[in-house]
Amino acid sequence: MVPRLYVPSLGECGGTVDLPAEEAGHLQRVLRVKPGAAVRLFDGRGREVAAHVTLVERDRVLAEIGGPVDPAPEWGVRVTLAQALLKGDKIDDVIRDAVMMGAAAIQPTITARTEVPWRAARRAGRVERWQRVAVSSAKQCGRAVVPDVHAPLSLREALAAAGGDALKLILVEPSAAHAVPPAGLPAVAPVSAVVLVGPEGGWADEDLAAARDAGCSPLSLGSRTLRADAAAIVALSVLQYVWG
Repeated sequence: MVPRLYVPSLGECGGTVDLPAEEAGHLQRVLRVKPGAAVRLFDGRGREVAAHVTLVERDRVLAEIGGPVDPAPEWGVRVTLAQALLKGDKIDDVIRDAVMMGAAAIQPTITARTEVPWRAARRAGRVERWQRVAVSSAKQCGRAVVPDVHAPLSLREALAAAGGDALKLILVEPSAAHAVPPAGLPAVAPVSAVVLVGPEGGWADEDLAAARDAGCSPLSLGSRTLRADAAAIVALSVLQYVWG
C-alpha cells in the first residue's frame, strides 16, 4: 500500500516539497523508504497528489510532486459533531470514528453532567493532540480533508456557535425520548447539520432545555441505551444512510 502523508503546505503540481518533520521521521524510522519510493501527499483541504521520494537524509526527506489523485469523496452534508467530553481518552476514539464517518468538524462540549473538569478539558496541548488523531484517521481512511477539532466549549457556547442555518439534532437516550418525543429526520439532506451527543451520565434537564431553546430537534436511535463513546458513530452512520 502506498503511504499517504499529510503535507499542509503542499504546493502546485510539478514541484518538490520538503516533508514535515513528523512525516519524514515516519518514512525514515518506520517505513525505511529509499529514494524513488512512491507516496501520496494530501493537504487536509481536499487536494491529493501522487509523488515519489527524491532525497532521504538524517533530518530531511524531499518528494517530487506528480499528478493529482482522486481522494475518497466527501459527504455532501457538512456535519459538525458536538460531542460531550468523556472520561479518560475515550474522546480520542470518538474523534477517530467521526473523521472516518465523514464529519466536517468536531466540537468537544462541556455539559451539566460532564465528568471532565474545565481545567483538564482545556489543558495545554490537548486540542493539538486531538487534531493529530484527526490527521491519523484521515490518513488511514483515505480522506484528503482533515476536519477541524475545536477547543472545548460549554453547551450553550457550542449551540451559539452552530449558526442559524444548520439543522440541529440532539441525540437523546430512550428515557429522555419519552419526555421529549423524537423528531423524524428530513428526507432531503440539509447543507449543514450539528449533532449533539451527551456524556456518560446523559443529558440533564437544563441541557435539554437549552438545546430546545436553540432550535434542536431530538433524535433517538431506538430502545437500547448506547455507550457514550459509541453513540456518535451510530448516529453518523444512520445520517449517512438517510441522506446519502
